Amino acid sequence: MQMKQYKIRKSRINHIFISHLHGDHYFGLVGLLNTFALNHRSNELHIYAPAKLKPIIEIQMEIKQAEFPYPLLFHNLEKEELLFDDKTLSVECFKVNHRIECWGFLFREKKNLRKIIPQQTKKYNVPQSFYEQLHMGQDFINDQNQVIKNETLTVAVEPPKSYAYCADTAFYDPIAQKIEGVDLVYHESTYLDELSQKAVERFHSTSKQAATIAAKAGAKKLLLGHFSSMYENLDQFKIEARSIFENTEIAEEGACYLA
Repeated sequence: MQMKQYKIRKSRINHIFISHLHGDHYFGLVGLLNTFALNHRSNELHIYAPAKLKPIIEIQMEIKQAEFPYPLLFHNLEKEELLFDDKTLSVECFKVNHRIECWGFLFREKKNLRKIIPQQTKKYNVPQSFYEQLHMGQDFINDQNQVIKNETLTVAVEPPKSYAYCADTAFYDPIAQKIEGVDLVYHESTYLDELSQKAVERFHSTSKQAATIAAKAGAKKLLLGHFSSMYENLDQFKIEARSIFENTEIAEEGACYLA
């Protein structure tokens, strides 16, 4: 229902990442998988999650005596590693510190460093076979050994972005090293700093602890989320976090954020 509200095309979803097996993070998954089936999905779907998720889904399908009409591929999260890698994106997982097995994810965009100017490449007779080198910033040397500077043929593009999702976790210093230099980091902030001991006991973080991780990582922007339902007004979370890391925002449902 949320994807419909925000006009997200379900057909574009091919990879699903589940951090841990607490209900608020995966209970809706089987319903989504069945919706894919009802919509006659045929292309494969990849799920990256702790190993215990697979039998949970399989037993539900066994009880209803049905199978998915599309290939469902499980990838067990067992160690910190590269999970996915293609020409446009890479995804890594890293450990966080929660009451049960829990993982964070680091998404890195891939893009060419330079954008080709068609009029210029045509003017200097640059063959298409050399375009990849141009994208990477290399100069072009023509048949007369004349060097055509890359800046003449291309323009710089905005650097690729990176996003870290730090799932439910107590304050865990190693996270900062795993996400070093990230553009945008989401970090849970269940409690305000006055309840830091409660956060420790429940394996959650405070606003200031989330900001400390962002600062240590050298992140560009921090999003706070996963607030305890005991708080009606979230302004204090931002105030506390900004005392340590200025570029902090509250993660609001349906909003988009740029690093």
